[in-house]
Amino acid sequence: MKSLEHFDQSRNWTAEETLVIEQVTRIAADVLAPNAGGLDERKEFPWVNFKVLKEVGLNGIFVPEEYGGSPVSYRCLLEVVRLISEACASTGIIFGTTGAVAKPIQEFGTKLQKERFLPLIANGGLGAFAITEPHAGSDGSSIRTRFQPDGGDIVINGGKIFITTGDVADVVLVFGKWSELEDSSKAVSVVILEKGTPGFDVVRLESKMGANASSTAELAFTNCRIPRANLLGNPGDGMKIMVAVLNKSRPSVAAQALGIASGAFYDAVAYANERQQGGKRIIGHQAIAFMLADLAIELLSTRTLLDHVGRLVDEGVQDVSVEASMIKVKASDLAMRMTTDAVQVFGGHGYVKGHRVERLMREAKVTQIWEGTNQIQKHVISRDLMTR
Repeated sequence: MKSLEHFDQSRNWTAEETLVIEQVTRIAADVLAPNAGGLDERKEFPWVNFKVLKEVGLNGIFVPEEYGGSPVSYRCLLEVVRLISEACASTGIIFGTTGAVAKPIQEFGTKLQKERFLPLIANGGLGAFAITEPHAGSDGSSIRTRFQPDGGDIVINGGKIFITTGDVADVVLVFGKWSELEDSSKAVSVVILEKGTPGFDVVRLESKMGANASSTAELAFTNCRIPRANLLGNPGDGMKIMVAVLNKSRPSVAAQALGIASGAFYDAVAYANERQQGGKRIIGHQAIAFMLADLAIELLSTRTLLDHVGRLVDEGVQDVSVEASMIKVKASDLAMRMTTDAVQVFGGHGYVKGHRVERLMREAKVTQIWEGTNQIQKHVISRDLMTR
């Protein structure tokens, strides 16, 4: 498709970034895409994919050179997440989440924390965020997990739900309230929890609609004791850190959604050019042709907006919360529309298993929900329209 080819040719990647993108493109085609359907059907964590990603050191793009990484621009990072997600949405979710975990450690962590945890991630370690609770989703101020300082330690009690990779992550950023501060949003704090810490238990794994190769865990903390040195930032810095996290993770979710949308679009176009009805290819019927034309317009415009958000971050713009919400809404809504329309193009063949559009449609829905529902994102956007 000429318009998308022109867009890709205009990206102006550095030589190093071009090599990364070419490498990821090959791995996506040769390894990730062929594995995706079977992993989803078996609900099997994609260790086989991450073995390959670790061998090429891809996690290094999240981490500065001084901690063992080989960083790229944020714009390039989003493109890598998109390419991985187009091949395997579950792998893209896990990979993008790990990248989002590395950023606050880099931004708010002590020298000791950076030296301890960033090389672990660069070497292929996985990360998770533990924010959501039964009574606290997008409203982080309602968190009930408690952090009780005890000498040189912090004792954690509470629980989390819907935690991506929570059962296998090497590093988990846990959000809770500092017991010595007033019980409000000002008490929210963040600690770095390591896999295997006593008192940290996986209660269960969720059975989901889609992205079944990506684990989603319920976690419990029972007198879970960690060193006070694992406190990220200061007591009460949690909301500030949460905003910084979401400003980077929401565009990553958008990249995941765009990967899903891209896969569905290419499949639908290919099928419409191949399938014959009424003596001609179905793309020759105006109803199908105009549907795909509308989707092509939306795909190009959404990819352009994602690229814009990436450039803002790379140029050092501090507050991209509105733009992050905009691209999250636009990309996830497009993923849902794109996959639904792709199933429609395939007809009965799209509704049954065998073509990946059926899986992509199930995988698209979560992008409208997690990292703050799209309704929450529109609240963020609308606040920016109010006269100050």
